[in-house]
Amino acid sequence: MASTSKNGRGQTGGGQTGAGQTGAGKTGVLHAGSAALRKVFGNPLSRQKPAADHQATKCDPFTDVSISAIIEGEIVPRLMLAHRGPAIDRRDAEIPPTEASRFADLPLQLDAARLLEEVDRFLAEGVSVEAIYIDLLAPAARRLGEMWETDECDFTDVTMGLWRLQEVMRDIAERSPPAALEPSSGRSVLTATMPGDQHCFGAMMLDEVFARAGWQSMAIPRPMRRELLDAVAKRHFDVVCLTITRNCPTTSISSLIAAIRSGSANSHVAVLIGGNAINQNPSIVEEVGADGTGADARAAVEIAEKIVITASDRLPAQT
Repeated sequence: MASTSKNGRGQTGGGQTGAGQTGAGKTGVLHAGSAALRKVFGNPLSRQKPAADHQATKCDPFTDVSISAIIEGEIVPRLMLAHRGPAIDRRDAEIPPTEASRFADLPLQLDAARLLEEVDRFLAEGVSVEAIYIDLLAPAARRLGEMWETDECDFTDVTMGLWRLQEVMRDIAERSPPAALEPSSGRSVLTATMPGDQHCFGAMMLDEVFARAGWQSMAIPRPMRRELLDAVAKRHFDVVCLTITRNCPTTSISSLIAAIRSGSANSHVAVLIGGNAINQNPSIVEEVGADGTGADARAAVEIAEKIVITASDRLPAQT
């Protein structure tokens, strides 16, 4: 399994995806992204769609390798990891939702050169490179997976669309070398998926947003339970964020949260949970004993900030 850690000097990675997550290694990321893309082209299983009546009742990994799983689990996170720069300035121009939605359909309509012209137009208008990756290219990749699942496009369309996004990503990364991040606080967070959950997009997005907010952030995209518990036992984290995208028994979630708290190097660690499963049923937060949830990554940062401030106010004063 792989983990990435950002402490102001890039991130480190190992295991399955380490080749694409070393420091500010732009080339490694792009090569790893290409390898992930080749899975879509070359793996016959990737042409399979999951059965429509499939209902997940356990937190077990997917047994099939679908296009959506590859996009969600490998290509989209690398779109975000390919450029690590300073925090996005709030004065930067934003991408209107209507424009992001329009762009999401373009990989099936335009070649890579014309797609890059579209991206350059956003850059010329003051949109940051980070926003291009997070708010434009990543959603477009996810949209391709959705269109495949709903039969709006065929296998060839999806693979060509992904290749074009890959070319755009490569060009932007080469023109805009990443810069080192400088954390503005000593606060630390661990973001991870629920063990057994293969969709790591949410955890990687949280990792990205926390790092840009000045937190020392570490991500374990697809951990085993023991790997996650070992991480919190060996290093002090103020907050642990778990993303849950699949149906999972609440007893499994509450058991993991209890184990995190009992084994954590920080006796006051806070645990936040989020993801599609939680957004659909927010009552799970209280049921499993989590400290809170956020509707999106930015909301999660705000809640974490408040929790840490409140916790520090309760600590006895140093004499």
